[in-house]
Amino acid sequence: MSEELRDRYIALIKEVLQFSLWPQPPRPIESFEPLIPRPSRQLALRVLRGVSGLLRPWKLLIARDVQPDPARLEQGEVWPWPNYGETMLGPRRMDNLEHCVRTVIEEEVPGDLIETGVWRGGACIFMRAILAAYGVSDRTVFVADSFEGLPTPDPETPADRGARFHEMKDICVDLESVRENFRKYDLLDDQVVFLEGWFADTLPSAPMEEIAVLRLDGDMYGSTMDALENLHPKVSPGGFVIIDDYCLEPCRAAVTDYRARHGIEDEIVTIDWAGVFWRRPG
Repeated sequence: MSEELRDRYIALIKEVLQFSLWPQPPRPIESFEPLIPRPSRQLALRVLRGVSGLLRPWKLLIARDVQPDPARLEQGEVWPWPNYGETMLGPRRMDNLEHCVRTVIEEEVPGDLIETGVWRGGACIFMRAILAAYGVSDRTVFVADSFEGLPTPDPETPADRGARFHEMKDICVDLESVRENFRKYDLLDDQVVFLEGWFADTLPSAPMEEIAVLRLDGDMYGSTMDALENLHPKVSPGGFVIIDDYCLEPCRAAVTDYRARHGIEDEIVTIDWAGVFWRRPG
């Protein structure tokens, strides 16, 4: 593959994963769940779903039409979350991920690629696509997630006290759905390994020796700390560590505590309103 075709492929995959080439189609009310369930919203949804069911014989439905806010998108903030895209990273964090993966390939930084907390799998699909575009066959993309949402806060972790991420239904994407998303892009192969389960259970025995790109998207203190403690020591010199949820205080506190405990002084670089990254010295 020529460099021009390679770059065109990577650019196209990046746009398609974000569903940014088209307006977001309206989302049928039957598939909509509020981020935080509240009795009033649940009642309204039940009524609307009932009406939508009555309209179905006439091939009509009730749908919710919400488009991304251009001002927020310009700052890298994807809100509302995409109805049909495979990722909610937004353009700046996708560009950063591309930069990191391309760099470790071109500079021959050893190691595999992993994301902890994958939603619909878009970032991992993108990493696998970049490997394919470069013809890389000796690196693996690890896809780590519970595939059932975020855990209930641990009462012994004060920073996560009161967190309600476990109530958010829209972030629960099952394993087979993520596998199918890989399959749609013809990128489901033996260079993709799924680590299903809570991070505290799966990451201590994660089967990789070196990591070139470590991407964390765990939201909570406990999830972020589990990933850092088990995976950061495996990051190769010259490798990248990306923190998606640095805007959230529990996540930021975990990063701060881990770096202080291990004397890590690598410069933290801002990606956008939410994400940061650093690079281990080569």
